[in-house]
Amino acid sequence: MSDDSDGASCRTDVTGPPGTGGPPYAECVLCREPTEYPRSYRGITLCPVCEWQEAQRTACSG
Repeated sequence: MSDDSDGASCRTDVTGPPGTGGPPYAECVLCREPTEYPRSYRGITLCPVCEWQEAQRTACSG
């Protein structure tokens, strides 16, 4: 059993995509894998892998 009463946890305050819930999930526009976004989400939907790769490309385009 873990005791986090001292507040020394390593959690980050990262919020998920809007409307995160359950299936059905939207397809990634690059690889067609399921994303974390619901099908009703408007805009470009990327799976976690493609999101990470896109972030790497844009970070290095400097």
